Formats: sequence, C-alpha cells, structure tokens
Amino acid sequence: MDITVNEQQVDEKQLGDTPTPNKQDKLAEKEEEQKELIDRLKRLQADFENYKKRAAKEMLFLEKRVSDREILSFLPLYDNMKRAFTSFNGNDDTEAFVKGMEKIFAQLDDILRQKEITPIEAVGNLFDPVCHEALLTVPTDKEDKIILEEFEQGYYRSGRVIRPSKVKVGKKQTEDDK
Repeated sequence: MDITVNEQQVDEKQLGDTPTPNKQDKLAEKEEEQKELIDRLKRLQADFENYKKRAAKEMLFLEKRVSDREILSFLPLYDNMKRAFTSFNGNDDTEAFVKGMEKIFAQLDDILRQKEITPIEAVGNLFDPVCHEALLTVPTDKEDKIILEEFEQGYYRSGRVIRPSKVKVGKKQTEDDK
C-alpha cells in the first residue's frame, strides 16, 4: 500500500501541470471574465471619447451664445449710428449729427460700464508691463519709465487687463547718454 500511495503522489505531482476538468472550468471562467472586463474597458473608453466630443461641441455652442449676447448689446449702437449717417446725408445738418454722435458715444460708454470695462490710466504714470505695452522709448529729463504718450487706450474688465495701453515711455538720460 505504501507503494501505491507513493505512485499516487508521483502521479498527482506529474499531473499538477495538466489542468483537470475543474481547473479548466476555472481557467475558462477567468478568461471569460477577462474578456468581459476588456470589453467593458473598451466601451468605457469609447464613451469617454464621445463625452469629450460632446463636451467640446457644447463648449463651442456656449461660446457662440455668449458672443451672440455681447453682439446684441452693441447692435443698438450700430442701428443709431446708421440712422445718424442716413440723417446726415439727407440734410447735411452738422450740428445735429455731432449731437447725435455724442448721444451714441454716451450710450456706448454706458454699455462698457455695465460690462465693467474701465480705461487704464497711462500718461504720467509709471510704466507697468502688465497694463502697458511700450511701442517707443525716448530719452527724457523726467523720471525714468514714466509714460509720456498713449497711442491706444487700454482697458480693464473686472480688474483684469483685457487690452494693454500702447504707450511711449521716457528713459531718463544719464551723463553717459548726453
């Protein structure tokens, strides 16, 4: 009997690499589970790619809606300017035209204020590269880096620079420069 047990032990050790029906079932089960997980991962990845495309389209749509809203606030200005030019061409009344344009400018000023847009102060102030863009630097007897002239007005919106002022900046002359 000892010999038989030893033979069985040897047979089991040799057969350990060969799958038994139970091991084959478990292996097939694991392979099926792995395939299901891979399929699920592929579907999730495809869903995520579709989501990204959908989100990009929605963002583009929202950007257009915001842009449309901004344009709508300026259309009355356009309409008033069109009327002013049409009226001016009809009667050549320069004084009435100028008064109409002043009203339109006031209307534009109100729209900018409502949108929290304020001008950047430049001339006479110290140059700040965040708020100002130096187009020209000229020698001066005044303090260094003082803005001497503004070529184009800059603007803030809610405390953030939306367009820097384009300016001429003075550079103090030293004895070596003279």
